Amino acid sequence: MNDWPEAWSDDNRNRYGRGSASAHPEGARAMRQVRRPASGAYGGSGPSAPPYGGGVPQQPSYVNGQGYGGDNASDGYDSDYNTGQVYGSPGGGGPGGPGDHGGYRPRPNWRRRIKWTAITLVTALAVTSVATYFWADGKLHRDVDLSKVIDRPASGAGTNYLIVGSDSRAGLSSDQKKKLHTGSAEGKRTDSMMILHVGSNGDTLVSLPRDSNVTIPSYVGSTSGKSYPATGRQTKLNAAYAEDGPTLLVRTVEANMGLHIDHYVEIGFAGFANIVDAVGGVTLTIDKGFKDKYSGADFQAGTQTLNGEQALAFVRTRHAFATSDLQRTKNQQKFLSALAHQVATPSTVMNPFKLYPTMSAGLDSLTVDKDMSLWDLGSMFWAMKGVNSGDGTSLNMPISGSVGGNLVWDKAKVKTLVDELNNDQEVTVSGG
Repeated sequence: MNDWPEAWSDDNRNRYGRGSASAHPEGARAMRQVRRPASGAYGGSGPSAPPYGGGVPQQPSYVNGQGYGGDNASDGYDSDYNTGQVYGSPGGGGPGGPGDHGGYRPRPNWRRRIKWTAITLVTALAVTSVATYFWADGKLHRDVDLSKVIDRPASGAGTNYLIVGSDSRAGLSSDQKKKLHTGSAEGKRTDSMMILHVGSNGDTLVSLPRDSNVTIPSYVGSTSGKSYPATGRQTKLNAAYAEDGPTLLVRTVEANMGLHIDHYVEIGFAGFANIVDAVGGVTLTIDKGFKDKYSGADFQAGTQTLNGEQALAFVRTRHAFATSDLQRTKNQQKFLSALAHQVATPSTVMNPFKLYPTMSAGLDSLTVDKDMSLWDLGSMFWAMKGVNSGDGTSLNMPISGSVGGNLVWDKAKVKTLVDELNNDQEVTVSGG
């Protein structure tokens, strides 16, 4: 006998009596466990009397949270109302559920954090390196065209740099000229010239005295394009630079030595002093004190740190020495090697507030050939540092005597020196 009202169908009973699987309560609510009175609890042994009259059927009881008890308990429906199950959180995210962390945040994944931190740092370093490369490359003054040099000797092993320190006053104010004791001569000449050979058997730095006696060869004017035949004219080496600039200087060195020059690097007075100041000064040991009113030099013996003004005076002084230009070239070698060493120290390389000003001062003041790359320039500076550290050889051009006040090269020793450099062999020749 059906206890439900006549108008109620089984579908209605299923819909309203048992609930639909899709009919979840709103929000995340929990219903307390409810138990119905046992059979006959309203008095009597028959079915329980409905509280509001005979039109309302008897309500089933919950048994162990399984729905309707009895045979209906096996239908698999579990409303979870009586267990306090919270809806709205996958996997039971309420208190005590699988997602409960007891009020604590999950332990951080340090391995993942370290991984992403490393990736971020490497990416930042790569971007900074690329940006620095293009910045530095754009600052180089590639103004010397070595393709205009004619009748050149064949290239040998290794790389040969002709490094020139000119007395250019470009960019200096009247006060700076006075302070640096440069004078106000027009034009520019070479105060120092060196050949740096970079090879696999050690690096070699050879100073060429500016008073070296050389023969001016045939050449093509760097600006006029006019051909000038050789006349056998002999003069000082620095006069070649004064006559037609870097290309004639390279042509003269190659013709008188027989050594191919791969790259040309020039720096003026102002640039030299700026580099020294940017790096924070250069520490140098002076064996014997000296003074020179022409360069402004005034040094005591001992180890000291030279600023830009003092450094310029040190490398320009020649009147204070008995051997004049020969001693000056030795001092120039010593100082340039120390400067390269100072630039390469961790205190400079690892400090962007010192590195970038130093790079900027150096690149702004350098004039190089059109084929010079930053890699070539870096190789040159590392070689200078190596020579200072004892990994290479430094010497003056071998001298056999003088003529008219000019220094004459020892031809036999020069030939041996050039052969060793061309074959990238260890240098055995001693200089003047």
